[in-house]
Amino acid sequence: MEQLIPLLVQAIGGAVGGNVVGALLKNANLSAILRTALGIIGGIGGGQLASLTGILASVLGQQAGTGGEIAGHAGASAIGGALLTAIVGMIKQSSNKAAR
Repeated sequence: MEQLIPLLVQAIGGAVGGNVVGALLKNANLSAILRTALGIIGGIGGGQLASLTGILASVLGQQAGTGGEIAGHAGASAIGGALLTAIVGMIKQSSNKAAR
C-alpha cells in the first residue's frame, strides 16, 4: 500500500498535466484518450525520476510529512505528464506541417 498511493497520485497528476497541455496545443489535434495516456505515462515516469534522484526529498525536506510527499508526487508527475504530452504534440504538429 505504501508504494501504491504514490503511483496512483502520479498517474492522476500526470493525466491532469497531460490534458492541460494537450488542450493548449490546439494545432496538435491530440485526442482526449491520447492526452490522458501520454500524461499517465509521463506522470509516472516523472514522479519516479523525481523520487529516485532525490529531488522530492531535497525540495520538501524532512518535515513535509505524508501530505507534502503526496503533493510533491502530484506536482512532479503533472510536470512529467505535461512535458511528454507537449513533446508528442510538437512532433505531431511538425509532421502535419511536413505532410502538407
